[in-house]
Amino acid sequence: MDLTRVAEVLADEPAYRSRQVWEWASRGAGSYAEMTNVSLSTRTLLEEEVPFSTLEPAHEARSVDGTVKALFHTADGHPVEAVLMRFRDGRRSVCVSSQSGCPLTCTFCATGQMRFRRNLTEWEILDQALHFRRSEPIDHVVFMGMGEPMLNFDAVVAAARRLPDLGVTYRRTTVSTVGWLPGLRRFVDEVEEPIRLAISLHAPADALRSEIMPVNDRYPLEDVLAECRRYVELRGRKVFVEYVMLDGVNDTPRHAAELAELLDRGSYKVNLIPYNPTGMYDGSSRERIAAFKAVLDAARLPSTVRLTRGRDIAAACGQLAAEA
Repeated sequence: MDLTRVAEVLADEPAYRSRQVWEWASRGAGSYAEMTNVSLSTRTLLEEEVPFSTLEPAHEARSVDGTVKALFHTADGHPVEAVLMRFRDGRRSVCVSSQSGCPLTCTFCATGQMRFRRNLTEWEILDQALHFRRSEPIDHVVFMGMGEPMLNFDAVVAAARRLPDLGVTYRRTTVSTVGWLPGLRRFVDEVEEPIRLAISLHAPADALRSEIMPVNDRYPLEDVLAECRRYVELRGRKVFVEYVMLDGVNDTPRHAAELAELLDRGSYKVNLIPYNPTGMYDGSSRERIAAFKAVLDAARLPSTVRLTRGRDIAAACGQLAAEA
């Protein structure tokens, strides 16, 4: 739903008309025909001039655990993937993409191995969430799909600010970044809403992090964590740290001790992510993950182990590569 285009087409109508259209879309309407308080002539005009979605669904895959992965194409033919994760406690979380592909080539991530196309618009990001909202309520959104959100800062923040209309509060919205500093600085300075910040760290020292994430050569840990400290000081909120567990690479008790020394326990919460295979590494065993977490627990650094969802359909963290 490109509301900017809707407003252009309805320029001769009262300003509230565009708001009515958005209210219907954000509540899960599946077509203009469902918008019963909008005149037939207006609905007909919109059907002729404005596609109901900026994305064309191409394929859906369903996991044994209830996860759904959707592949879309943009109007100019670029692939985009989004994932709906269902949890036993009733949560419905959508993982959205901010770019088609990604230019940052993190070695553990399937998206980094595909060709980067372009940034997505605010409306293309929202249409991923709206696609799932049309079938059931959603209450969490994470910007952890294809792409680096801080490379598309304006569209990402604009989309995040509209999510409460879909039933997703700011406190249940998370923007994840590898630490792209220009965007991260803007996030710290400009985003006053309580949108959560997550940092993809994956190593406790620069040399190892640069092997896993080449962006670290440009923006090393010291600079990234300095911005995280500013975020904590200015916003009074913790930073979530994502740490993918790679067998024999970054998962030893020594790495855990270095991580605990690096991060202030009052400012961070670590999310240990079992590796979802994409061909480059082997994932850490449950025993190695447990031993790693035990070191963090002893240091009183808060941590959890992420529940893997959708691995059997290549919908889990790091696996999105726009393949049907």
